[in-house]
Amino acid sequence: MRSGEAFRLKWRDFDFVAKNVRVNNPEKRGNTRMLKISDKLVAMLKALPHKSDNVFGGSVHSMRTNFGIQRKRVADKLKTPRLLRISFHTFRHWKATMTYHKTKDILYVKKLLGHKSINSTLLYTQLISFEGDEYDVKVAETKKERVSLLEAGFEWVGEDDTGLTYFRKRK
Repeated sequence: MRSGEAFRLKWRDFDFVAKNVRVNNPEKRGNTRMLKISDKLVAMLKALPHKSDNVFGGSVHSMRTNFGIQRKRVADKLKTPRLLRISFHTFRHWKATMTYHKTKDILYVKKLLGHKSINSTLLYTQLISFEGDEYDVKVAETKKERVSLLEAGFEWVGEDDTGLTYFRKRK
């Protein structure tokens, strides 16, 4: 989501049981949407104080300023000035590009980003060649193993006639 959308989140926008968040106040005349969140994010959010209806205090400007300060600190510590080029929007482009690469479904990416126009989505999904990617490959024999691999982010590749199921995940 956009930084302004994240900043305006209210506690009632989260469903910690279903592990999702509803973006009710989209920016740039975008669409309202529901996004999945990880168990780790659920735990981190639950640890935050519930001082008001809003999840985050301060202002969008202070949030962006703090991000800049933390980014500079990490870039200096790691001696990697390229990190200074990362913005909140960079993560949005990365998510769109990776989701399109994984799903090859531009309409799904459009919905995920909350765009009304496919032309906006096309600007986000960078055409990057992922040829030569390396994968971790796992084999599952039981239903429990298959579920565990899918929950860990592995994608189904296929099955053989012995009942073994093959999964992969980019390294």
